Amino acid sequence: MPNEEDSLTKVHIDLPNHWATGGESLWALSLGGDLYEIRNAPFHAYAINWGDIVRASADNEDRIPEVREVINPSGNKTLRVFFDSKLNQEAQNSILSCLQSLDLSWERCDDRYVAIDVHPGADYEAVCDRLWELEAEETLEYETCEARVPGGFDAAPAVVGSERRS
Repeated sequence: MPNEEDSLTKVHIDLPNHWATGGESLWALSLGGDLYEIRNAPFHAYAINWGDIVRASADNEDRIPEVREVINPSGNKTLRVFFDSKLNQEAQNSILSCLQSLDLSWERCDDRYVAIDVHPGADYEAVCDRLWELEAEETLEYETCEARVPGGFDAAPAVVGSERRS
């Protein structure tokens, strides 16, 4: 009998303004029609989270569906952590395990970059407070993943002629 992972598919998000990538593919469960449930924490996109129901459609049958909008937010919230290079994975995992008591899960992108999924009933502010303390100790850097561009999933475009970059 096939399990749910066997039925997951990829959906794509275009990110032309992102500092690290031009787009991101996410695992999703097809719900029929153009609806999908996101099944992993995003590493680059903003304003989309694990469990969100999205509308995605392909421009042609040779392409994977492009996420157009979030139809039903799941209540999960994404945070992203970039650990200091001095911390090995054992030390990182120890920190992440301690955070797990705050009702979250995480996925690794690589040996230093982690996406955290804060579950709907969790104390999001407590998680952010703890990450802020760890950032002040120079253990890691973190970011919240609310929308940077109204109605979109991309990073905000660079501000030309200014020192500030979003």
